[in-house]
Amino acid sequence: MKGSLFLCLVLVFISCLKKDVVSQKYLNFDKNYVVTSSQDHVLRLNGGTEAQLTLDQAGGGAFQSLLKYGSGYFEMQIKLPSNHSPGVVTTFYVRSHFLTCDNVHDEIDFEFLGTDGPSYILQTNVFADDVGGREERLHLWFDPTLAFHDYGILWNSHQIVFFVDQVPIRVFKNLTSIGGRYPSQGMLVQGSIWNGEGWASNGRKVDWSQAPFQANYKSFGILGCQIGNQCDSQTLPWNNQDKWELNPKQQSDYENVKRKYVYDTYCLSPRGKNYRECHP
Repeated sequence: MKGSLFLCLVLVFISCLKKDVVSQKYLNFDKNYVVTSSQDHVLRLNGGTEAQLTLDQAGGGAFQSLLKYGSGYFEMQIKLPSNHSPGVVTTFYVRSHFLTCDNVHDEIDFEFLGTDGPSYILQTNVFADDVGGREERLHLWFDPTLAFHDYGILWNSHQIVFFVDQVPIRVFKNLTSIGGRYPSQGMLVQGSIWNGEGWASNGRKVDWSQAPFQANYKSFGILGCQIGNQCDSQTLPWNNQDKWELNPKQQSDYENVKRKYVYDTYCLSPRGKNYRECHP
């Protein structure tokens, strides 16, 4: 009888946990976020559970979280602008503060580079109290303009993992013990759409005849540790020991992505010699 009661309680707990995760995905935008650029370029849809960011010749929309976080699993569902969008950059990232003159800060970012072909380019980057320069690029294996897809950032004191639809596409390990750098500052969760024609499209200008360019975001719950708390605590699910390394299935998926879709990484470029993690 006691065993049955215990099992029942466990099942109830798991059910409640799943419901909480689901409810987090459908939170209203204004619960956790605030518009930071061009209020008229950020449209709330479906009762505030979705936000549409617009880029036109007047500018682009942007938002950020109300709070800063010291660790977590940050996820957003995004549908990107149409394929006729060279020079248009859509982002989802965490960053320690607004850019300063020297550009030194912490940041972990997804940058989606607009295209006029079927293969969207995803660029990721990591800043660790420096100016970044750790870009990696891959071709997405699906059309991200047709439907929402999940993009996630796992950040704990052991590793950073970028996920696309729960598939790891990049791993950045904490190698500070051998002289590497690693993000450690409290960070805001942010999203934006902007004109990146200066670098994102090999010199091609944005075709404004295709404007407005629109990116849709949803899943506004934040699974993170607010700064000021013990953000390295293993009681937090993203800090559990099983999140210190990829599991075998994840490792296999990651190797497949590197083999098939990654085509540019800073460690294999001449500047790779400047980064300790490229020579562990």
